[in-house]
Amino acid sequence: MTETQSQPSFARRVWRLLVAIKDGLALILLLLFFGVLYAALSGRSSPASVKEGALLLSFKGAIVEEPAFIDPLEQLLEQQAPAREYRARDVVRALTTAAEDDRIKAVVLDLSELTGAGMVHLQEIGEAMDKVRAAKKPVLTYATAYIDDGLLLAAHSSEVWVDPLGGAFILGPGGKNLYYGKLLEKLKITAHVFRVGTYKSAVEPYIRSDMSPESKQAANALAGALWDSWKADVLKARPKANIDLASQKPVEWLKASGGDGAKAALAAGLVDKIGDSVTFGKRVAEIVGEDDVDSRPGKFAYNRLSTWLAANPLSDSGRPIGVITIAGPIVDGEEGPGVAGGDRIAEALDEAQSEDLAALVVRVNSPGGSVLASERIRTAIERWKAKGVPVVVSMANVAASGGYWVATPASRIFAESATITGSIGIFAVVPSFERALGDWGINTDGVQTTPLSGQPDLVGGLSPEISGMVQSNIENGYSRFLALVAKSRGKTPEQIDAIAQGRVWDGGTARQNGLVDQFGGLDDALAYAAKEAKLADGEWHAAYLGQMTDPLGDLVGELTGSGDRTGSGGAQGDLAGLAKAQQMGLIDRVLGEVKRLVSTGGAQAYCLECPVQPGSLGTDRRNREGFWARLLGI
Repeated sequence: MTETQSQPSFARRVWRLLVAIKDGLALILLLLFFGVLYAALSGRSSPASVKEGALLLSFKGAIVEEPAFIDPLEQLLEQQAPAREYRARDVVRALTTAAEDDRIKAVVLDLSELTGAGMVHLQEIGEAMDKVRAAKKPVLTYATAYIDDGLLLAAHSSEVWVDPLGGAFILGPGGKNLYYGKLLEKLKITAHVFRVGTYKSAVEPYIRSDMSPESKQAANALAGALWDSWKADVLKARPKANIDLASQKPVEWLKASGGDGAKAALAAGLVDKIGDSVTFGKRVAEIVGEDDVDSRPGKFAYNRLSTWLAANPLSDSGRPIGVITIAGPIVDGEEGPGVAGGDRIAEALDEAQSEDLAALVVRVNSPGGSVLASERIRTAIERWKAKGVPVVVSMANVAASGGYWVATPASRIFAESATITGSIGIFAVVPSFERALGDWGINTDGVQTTPLSGQPDLVGGLSPEISGMVQSNIENGYSRFLALVAKSRGKTPEQIDAIAQGRVWDGGTARQNGLVDQFGGLDDALAYAAKEAKLADGEWHAAYLGQMTDPLGDLVGELTGSGDRTGSGGAQGDLAGLAKAQQMGLIDRVLGEVKRLVSTGGAQAYCLECPVQPGSLGTDRRNREGFWARLLGI
């Protein structure tokens, strides 16, 4: 055989070897995946596995209105385990049922890795914790370090523990916004702003270097109301807590304990006990008993949140009252859950038309967003109202701007004193780059048959005609917004304009000025809707519309997470760790605002002043540095 004849044969053998290696690796990966899947499914809890002991709520992420959808592939490619999200009403249901069940001897909350929650959610969970204590069952809380959210929950505990190396620090609402006016001017990027509303400050970061006096006035009023609400809640549950010392004189307070954060927290009455996770676990074991499987020190008998919820399913007796959730920024398209995709929510409402719903409750937890998406949702709600079905709105932490737009069909609006609402105004921002490109020798030229030919021109700049038309359209949208609210509230557009102008209100003030009808949570709104539908107690149940079940995503979350345990180190840790977390949050905000400037399309009804809701703004915090993630991106 000649040399030229042997080469193809050799190439074929090499190719077959490569194919065999590829097939073998694929088979191994499949076997590993299904092996892990089988093991996880086999180990998952069932209602039958509920045992006597504690209900353990070990939060490793944020408490939200609606958890975001988990993409299993992306989660498996992450370099580190992602933060999880917990539905607030699930936590409340778990606590409420635990108070009534003899198998639960105590409730334990591990807040070491709690990354945030809205004020309304925190207060609802605090009330549920009070019910557990009223049933003569202890509630014990542990954290490496506490800040505001964790402290509010801990205040409702019978015993608050902190790690010896941790502490409890009160930050208070408020903070700084970022302003890019001078930066954009230096870069010669023109931000064309179109808005209506003296207080519509969502555009200010792109045209100013500081907060306008009007926005500062509104922000001060809002932060003050939230701060008063937080202090009132904590002091009601823990009257001896020295909040003023810890919040107004923090350096003096910490120095008095030699810089020891845990001892300072104890001295201020913010915590009751200092001890590590093992010591805390032993204390819990004294109450509920030791774990009969894990004999390591500090282990106690407990039930997971998922196990307990499975053992206490929602009732489905009686007629259904539909509940549609609008959570997160309102955007065009099918996005969500966790983001309020207008098409997705409207389709869920329309698909439920075939069901015999006695009433509809709209649960809103959104700072607003796209006007088109908000209108798409509103008209879908109106179609239910046209059928004679009672429509009631329940506002959670925030229901502002577009979040208020979708609330206008309601016959009654429920909110809490800590709810943030209003921000009735519209804006649009269109960047153009003619000055920056001109410095690089890039210019535009051409012909026009009308003043609008080639407009809007983001490279050559906007013409006066297109600018005038966009502003006119924004003004028309604002007039429409006023008309919708006026009709809903039984007032004139002029009366609504006086409390609109983009200004944000706390729930208490919103009730006084007529934007909100009544204080109350989701349960109150459901009870009112049932009454409007002439249904007595036991004759109805809540039916959550468009709620996606994601068992595979939940499974991946469990696989990549670390399970329920106490004393896991904490996402916050000491003050240095807290500063690092704040720094990462600042980076996320910058990326989110740049994205909003260059990619947001159409008129927007969005609230900048509204505090960031945990897990809701859609900024991608996931770590993409892993090899497989980079490979997938390529």
